[in-house]
Amino acid sequence: MRRRYSLHFYLAGAVAARAGDEMSGPALMLVGFALAGSTVEASSLLAGITISAVVGGPVLGTLLDRAARPGRLLAGALVLYAAGLGAILAGLGRLPFVVTLVIAMVTGLLGPALSGGWTAQLTHVVHGDHLPRASALDAMTFSVASLAGPALAGGVAEVLGAPSAVVVSVVLIALALPAAWKLPVRPGRERGTQTPSVTSDLAAGIRIIVGRPSLARATLTSIICCVAQGMLTACIPLLGERVLGGAGRGAVLLSCAAVSALVANAVLARFPRSVAPETIIWAGGLVQAVALALAVAGSPIVLIVAVLMVGVGEGPQLAALFAIRHREAPEHLRGQVFTTGASLKITGFALGAAVAGPIANWSLPHALTLAASVAVLAVRGFFAIPSASAKPSGGRTTSG
Repeated sequence: MRRRYSLHFYLAGAVAARAGDEMSGPALMLVGFALAGSTVEASSLLAGITISAVVGGPVLGTLLDRAARPGRLLAGALVLYAAGLGAILAGLGRLPFVVTLVIAMVTGLLGPALSGGWTAQLTHVVHGDHLPRASALDAMTFSVASLAGPALAGGVAEVLGAPSAVVVSVVLIALALPAAWKLPVRPGRERGTQTPSVTSDLAAGIRIIVGRPSLARATLTSIICCVAQGMLTACIPLLGERVLGGAGRGAVLLSCAAVSALVANAVLARFPRSVAPETIIWAGGLVQAVALALAVAGSPIVLIVAVLMVGVGEGPQLAALFAIRHREAPEHLRGQVFTTGASLKITGFALGAAVAGPIANWSLPHALTLAASVAVLAVRGFFAIPSASAKPSGGRTTSG
C-alpha cells in the first residue's frame, strides 16, 4: 500500500484541499462584504475562521503523530472543516452575526489540517534525497491553490454570487478526501505502544520549535510575514473596489501573487540546494516589505507589480520554511512541529486581517503602510535570534 501511494496522488489531494481552503477565505470575505457593505464584518469573519488555529494546530499535530493511520484522521478533519463552511454559509443573514462568528472559530480549529498536517506526511511518501525537491513541489501546491482559489472565488462570486463561491470551496475540499484517506500507514505504528501523554508531547513539540535556533528564526519570521499578508488580504475588497472597479475583482490580486510565487517555486524546485533556506526566509520578508510599500501608490499597474512581488517573496519563503522543518523536526514530533507552526502562521494572518480591516475602512494607504512596516519587523525578528553557529554543533544536516 505504501509503495503504491505516489507523490502525484499526494500533490493532487493537497492542491484540491488547499484550493478549497484558499477559496473559502476570499469567498467568506465577499459574502460578509456583500451583506454588511463593510470591511470590518468581512475581515472579522475571515479572522474568526483563522484565529482559532493556534489552539487546534498543536492538538491536531499531536494526534497525527500518535495515529497509526494519520490519513484517516486528516480525512475526518477535512469533512468537519467542509461541514463548518456550510454551517457558516447557512447562518449568514439568518443567525446573529456573533453566532456565525463562533461557528467560524470552531471550524477554524481544523484549519491546520489543510496546511501543516498534510505536509507533515510527506516524509512517509518520499524519502532520502528526493525530499528537498518534493518539499519544493509541496510548497508549489500552496501557490497553485493561492492562484486558483481567489480567482475562482472572485469569478464565481461575480457570476453566481458570493454564497456559490463558498459552496464550490466545500466541493474542492471534498475532492481531496480519497488522497487523505489513503495516505501511507505510519511505520511501526500498527499496534498501540506505550506513549507519553498528550500534554508532554505538546510541550516537547514547543520546545523543539523554540529551542532549535534555525527553526525558531524561520518560524518567527514566517509568522510576522503572515501578519502582513493578513493585512493585505483585509485590504483586498477595498483595493478591488477603488483601484480595479469592483470588490470581486480584488480577489484576483491574490491570484497574481500566487502566479509569481508559483514561478519562483518552480525555479527553486529545479535548484533546491542553490540558496540556503535561512537566506531565503529573511530575503523573502524583505521583498514583501518593499512590495507592500509600493502598493500604497494606488495605481492599477503599480498595484499589480507590487502584488506580483509579494508572491516572489512569499512562495520561496514557504518552501524554505518546509525545508527547515523537515530538517530540524524529529520524526516522532514532525506532525506537531508542522501543525503548530501552521497554526501560529494562520493565527498571525488572522490578527493581521482583524487589525487591518478597521484601519482600511478609515484609510487604505495607512493600512498598507502598516503592513509594510510589519514585514520589515519580520526581517528584524530573524536576525534578533542568534544563529545555530553560536551553539557548539548545531546540526547542519541537509534536508532529508
